[in-house]
Amino acid sequence: MDRVSGVCRFGGVVSAVRTRTGRSRRRLAGSTPAVEELPEAPRRGLGAVLVLACIVVYHNSLYCGFVFDDISAIKENRDLRPQTPISNIFLNDFWGTPIHKEQSHKSYRPLTVLTFRWNYAVHGLQPAGYHLVNLLLHALVSLLYYRVCAMFLPEFASFVAAMLFAVHPIHSEAVTGVVGRAEMLSSVFFLGALLCYARAASRRRYTDWRYVVACTACVGVAMLCKEQGITVTAVCVVYELFVAQKRKGSNNGRPWFEYWGKGGWGCACGEAARRVATVCCATLALLAARLHVMGAQLPVFTRFDNPAGAAAPPARHLTFAYLPALNAWLLALPEALCCDWTMGTVALLRSWRDPRNLATIALATVLIAAAFHALRTRSSALSMGLALLVLPFLPASNLFFPVGFVVAERVLYMPSMGWCLLVAHGWRLVAKERAKLAAASLVFLLLAFSAKTYVRNWDWKTEYSIFASGLKVNKNNAKLYNNVGHALEADGKYEEALEFFKTAVSVQPDDVGAHINVGRTFNHLGQYQDAEEAYVKAKSLLPKAKPGESYQARIAPNHLNVFLNLANLISKNATRLEEADMLYRQAISMRADYTQAYINRGDILIKLNRTKEAQEVYERALLYDSGNPDIYYNLGVVLLEQGKASQALAYLDKALELEPEHEQALLNSAILLQELGAADLRHIARQRLLKLLDKDATNERVHFNLGMVCMDEGDAECAERWFRAAVHLKPDFRSALFNLALLLADRRRPLEAAPFLKQLVKHHPDHVKALVLLGDIYINSVKDLDAAESCYRRILELEPDNVQALHNLCVVAVERGNLAVAEDCLTRAATLAPHEHYIQRHLAVVRARRAAAISPTPPAKPPALSATTEVRARWNYIPQQPPDPHETDPS
Repeated sequence: MDRVSGVCRFGGVVSAVRTRTGRSRRRLAGSTPAVEELPEAPRRGLGAVLVLACIVVYHNSLYCGFVFDDISAIKENRDLRPQTPISNIFLNDFWGTPIHKEQSHKSYRPLTVLTFRWNYAVHGLQPAGYHLVNLLLHALVSLLYYRVCAMFLPEFASFVAAMLFAVHPIHSEAVTGVVGRAEMLSSVFFLGALLCYARAASRRRYTDWRYVVACTACVGVAMLCKEQGITVTAVCVVYELFVAQKRKGSNNGRPWFEYWGKGGWGCACGEAARRVATVCCATLALLAARLHVMGAQLPVFTRFDNPAGAAAPPARHLTFAYLPALNAWLLALPEALCCDWTMGTVALLRSWRDPRNLATIALATVLIAAAFHALRTRSSALSMGLALLVLPFLPASNLFFPVGFVVAERVLYMPSMGWCLLVAHGWRLVAKERAKLAAASLVFLLLAFSAKTYVRNWDWKTEYSIFASGLKVNKNNAKLYNNVGHALEADGKYEEALEFFKTAVSVQPDDVGAHINVGRTFNHLGQYQDAEEAYVKAKSLLPKAKPGESYQARIAPNHLNVFLNLANLISKNATRLEEADMLYRQAISMRADYTQAYINRGDILIKLNRTKEAQEVYERALLYDSGNPDIYYNLGVVLLEQGKASQALAYLDKALELEPEHEQALLNSAILLQELGAADLRHIARQRLLKLLDKDATNERVHFNLGMVCMDEGDAECAERWFRAAVHLKPDFRSALFNLALLLADRRRPLEAAPFLKQLVKHHPDHVKALVLLGDIYINSVKDLDAAESCYRRILELEPDNVQALHNLCVVAVERGNLAVAEDCLTRAATLAPHEHYIQRHLAVVRARRAAAISPTPPAKPPALSATTEVRARWNYIPQQPPDPHETDPS
C-alpha cells in the first residue's frame, strides 16, 4: 500500500495525516530526517469557518467612511467618474495624477482603480459598498492562502495559519481602509500565481506549460494591482528549488545540497530550469514595461515623509536596517497600531551605540538561523514561510530604494502570510509534544487577535477617530496633529483645530504644512494679521534655490500652497492685488505645471479688470492640465466678463462634460441658457438647476433661478413657489424678495407684496426699486401717505436726482390736496426730465385743478377724470437680469 493513514491528537482535535511509505523509508536513528509529511487538500467545511471568521471580525468595517488616503484615491479621484475616459486609468497613477508628472507618486495600479470605478458606477460615493468588496476580497485571499498552506502543512495546521491570517490585527488598515484593496487584489493573483506554478511543477519530467502561462499572467495582473505582486516570481523560484526539487529528487536521504554538489544538477536544470527561466524572463519584461510607464524615474519624497531617506550616514543606514525589525515586532505583537508612521514617529538611529541596533542584529540572526535550519531539515513549511515573509517585504523595506513612508501596516498584508505559516508550523511541532498547551495558546491567540481587529476597525470610522487613535501611539508625529486639526476644521471647530495645529508646530518646528494650517485657521477665525504672519513663516521655511537644481525636486507640491493661501489672504485688500499677483507668479516660477496657481492668478487678474490677460493665463494652464474642469469654468467666467456669452457657454459646457456635477458650471450655464431666451434652452436650464437641487436642496440661488425660468415661461404660480422657497432659505435674499414682491404686485396682490418689501428694505435699506414699489403700494392700496412719503424721501437721500421718486412724492402732495406744493414739485421734476411726457401731463392736470379751485364760478358739473388725467404714483419695472457669476447674492 502506497499510503498509510494516521491521526495526530492535540487538545481533543483530530487532524488526519498521511505519510508516504515504500521508496522513502524511515532511516535508523542518527541518520538525516525523513521526508516530511505530505499534506492533503483542505476541507470545504473549514473553508466556510474561515469565511465566517472574516465576516464576524470585519463586519463593523461596513459602518466606516472614507478616511485618510481614501479621500484622495476615491472622493477626489476623477478617474472613477463615468464621464472620465477609462483610458485615463492606464495613464494616471493610483491617485489620479498623470504618471509622467514629477509630483506623481508613480504608484501604477490601474486594475485596482478599475474596481473602484465599478464601485462608483454602482453606488457612487456610498462607502459601505467599497468596504463590502474589501471584506469579500479578504475572505477570498484567506481561502486561497488556506489552499497554499495546505501544500506545506497538514490540514488542521494549514487551517490554523489561515485563521491567524484572517483575524490578524495588522490587516485592519488593508481591509477597513478602502485603499488597502490594492494589497488584497494583488494578493489574490499573488497566491494564484504560486498555485499555478506549483501545478506546473507537480511532475518530475514534464511541465504543463498552460499553468506556466497562467502563472506569468497572474504575476502581471498582481503587479497591475500593486507593485508588490511582482515578488511572487522570487517566491516561485524558492518553491522550485526547495519544495518541488526536494520532492522529486532520489538522493537516498542525503541532504539536498550534497546531492546538488555531486551531480544532481542535471535534474535541477532540466524542466525546472526552463520553468524558472520562462517565469523570470516574463517578469523582467513586465518590470521593464513598468519602468517605461513611470518614465524610469523614482517618485520624489520629502524628508517629512521618510526622515531616514534624507539623513546622512550612518543614521540613514542604521535606521533603514532597524525598520524591518520594527515591522517584525508589529507582526508578532500588533498592539500599538497607527495609521501614519512618518515624520518623528521613529527617531533616527544616529549611533552604533543606540540600543535599538540590538533588534536589528536579533532579527538578522533569527532569519539566518531559520534559513540554515530550513536547508538542513529540508522543511518546506519553514522554507516557504521565510520566503513569503521576506520577499514580498523587500520593495517596501527601504533597503534598495527609499519609499514614501517609514512603516505602513497595509504593506505587511503579504509578508504576514509568511509569518502566519511559520507560526502554524511551530504550533504544529509544539502540539505533538504538548497538545493541551498548544490548543489553549491557539484559542487565546485567535480570540485576542479577533478582539483587537474588531476594536481597531472602529478607529477607521471617521477622519477624527483614526488620527486621534494614532496620537495615542505616536505623540511625536506632527502629521497626526495636523490631520486631527483638519478633521476638526472640517466640522467648523476652528478653535480646537488651531490648538492641534500649534502643537504640530511645536513638535516639528520646520514643518511647512503645520504653519500653513495655523495661518489658514487664523484666517477662518478672522485674525488676518496672525494668519499672514503664519504664512510668511511657512514661506521662509521653504528651501532656497540652488544653482543647477530645480525647485520641483525639493519642494513638496502641497507646501507651495503657502503662496496661494498668502495671496488669497492679502487679495482681500483691494490695494494689495498686485502683491497677490506677484506671489502667484512666484509659485508658477517654482513649478510651471502648478495649475491651481494659474487658476487663482486668473481670478486676481479679473479683479484687476485685466480679463484678456486672465484668459491667456487660463489657456496656459490648459497646456498642463487639459482635463481640469475648473480651468474651463474660469475661462467661461472670463468670457462672460468680456460679454461673449456664447463662447462662455461653450466653456461652461466643456467643464460639465468633464465633471457633470460641477456646481458652479451647472448654475452659471443655466443662468446663461435662461438669458438666451429660447424655449428649448430654458428646458436645459431647468434640468441643470433641478440637478443642483438634488445635490443640495438648501441652495437658495437654485430656487431663485428656477423661479426666474418659470417667469420667462409665463408660469407665475411656479415662479411664486420657487421665490418663496428661496426667501424661506435666506430671509435677506435681495433678488428673491424683490422679484416675489413684484410678482405679487403684478398679480394685483399688493397687500401680500408689502410684507416682503418691508423685509427687503429692513435688510437692504438702500434698495431703491423696493422703496419705489413699496411707496406705490402705500399710496394706491394702503392709503398711508406718511409711509409713502418716508419711502420717497429715503430714495431722494440716496439719489437726489431720482425723477421717479420725486414725481411720486409730488403725487403724495396731490393726494393731500397741497396743489401748490405739488405744482412746485412737478415743475422741478419736469426740469430734471423734460422729455418725460407723463410728468408734463400731470403738471398740467395739477395746474388745471388749481385754476378751477381759484375760479369763483366753478362749472355746474365737473368733467370726469380719465386715466390720462388722473395723477397716480408711477412704477417702471426694468426686467431682472441674470445674477453676476461673481456675486453671492445677485440683485
